[in-house]
Amino acid sequence: MKVHQLRPNTQKKNKKRIGRGGSHGKTSGRGEKGQKSRSGRKMRPELRDFIKKIPKHRGYASDFIDRSMATVMVGDLKAFAEGTTVTPSLLAQKGMIRTRKGKLPKVKILGGGDCPKKLVVQNCLVTAQAREKIINAGGEVKLI
Repeated sequence: MKVHQLRPNTQKKNKKRIGRGGSHGKTSGRGEKGQKSRSGRKMRPELRDFIKKIPKHRGYASDFIDRSMATVMVGDLKAFAEGTTVTPSLLAQKGMIRTRKGKLPKVKILGGGDCPKKLVVQNCLVTAQAREKIINAGGEVKLI
């Protein structure tokens, strides 16, 4: 078989020519009035509408960073047994933080309260005050 012998499976159909008389008179199948009924119409791109909705203010993007991080106080870690390795997944199991769309958020441990138990904190961001309290209690902080 050669290229010039190929035939399409479907019949060739002529493009509908509207606005030329016949059964498509008056509005020519375009409905009535407005931008969509005019010839040579150009619709505004959806991307432009999306861009226009974004606020044009300084620091707009930085608002989202704080909301995406879950915070836990050092005093709340009393709920864990001595020598436990505290991770974001363990905090989620205990109900101290919530998952966001099925994913664990970044966790930051803040220095509020006391840490009387020896704990190992892993995969969490820790403030300087919280780090000091955990280390003074005999625990350690690991970032992996």
